[in-house]
Amino acid sequence: MKWSGRRQSDNMEDRRGVSGGKIAAGGGIIGIIILAISLFTGGGDSGTMIQEITNQLQQNGAGGQQETVELSERDKEMGKFVATVLADTEDVWIKVFAENGMTYEKPKLVLFRDSVQTACGGASSASGPFYCPSDKKVYMDLAFFDELQSRFGAKGGDFAIAYVIAHEIGHHVQTLLGTSSKVRQLQSQTDEAGANRLSVAQELQADFYAGLWTHYNEQMNNILEEGDIDEALSAANAVGDDAIQKRAQGHVVPDSFTHGTSAQRMYWFKKGFETGDIKQGDTFKELQ
Repeated sequence: MKWSGRRQSDNMEDRRGVSGGKIAAGGGIIGIIILAISLFTGGGDSGTMIQEITNQLQQNGAGGQQETVELSERDKEMGKFVATVLADTEDVWIKVFAENGMTYEKPKLVLFRDSVQTACGGASSASGPFYCPSDKKVYMDLAFFDELQSRFGAKGGDFAIAYVIAHEIGHHVQTLLGTSSKVRQLQSQTDEAGANRLSVAQELQADFYAGLWTHYNEQMNNILEEGDIDEALSAANAVGDDAIQKRAQGHVVPDSFTHGTSAQRMYWFKKGFETGDIKQGDTFKELQ
């Protein structure tokens, strides 16, 4: 991804210099399960879930004191990259909202190490990147992307990171448009399987928005390099519910899906990228 020399957002909070102490995720199946239920979460009730996981881990002897951590040159460079991608999301969504007669409210993005406190509760690195609607912030530990490659088999590359950021910003867009609150309302009125289907539609729409962002950003900044779209699709493929469940338990349980299959996640990202039309992203209608 071509990103050097462009504007960096001033809405990024870099907390990596102060570690909150490690909250161990555990190895083997426990670590996979925590990642599986939390990857790319959309906020809402996920804050409660994250808090419960964190509390359980702390009760098992995890936790620690805050300590100052010196950022490496690579850390600093990654911070600049994330700030640039965040600025790109701001520019794109300001444009898209304006074209539809609305005003875009910029979110914050927090980089952290090991653990973090949010308005949705405490979280560890094992939670994966997530958006908290209560404070309208995206939280990320960049170590997640090493995990995405080593454990889930995704390709590396900076555009995989950009895709994840754009996905989480997609949840912010859903909050601004009222989609998230509507989903929570409908989930409270249905059974678990129905609530899961609504969650899948919400997550796939965030993937669509990530593709839409890519479409507009390519038009505005000519960002794409060879292999970038493949990196995004590889990340989407790696975190499909079916792929995660096969790795964790050897079989899949479709009624328990909350984020969509690998094929669905790739499809909706590509649809957003290829159409560039926000009106084509009604995942709720198509999944009925």
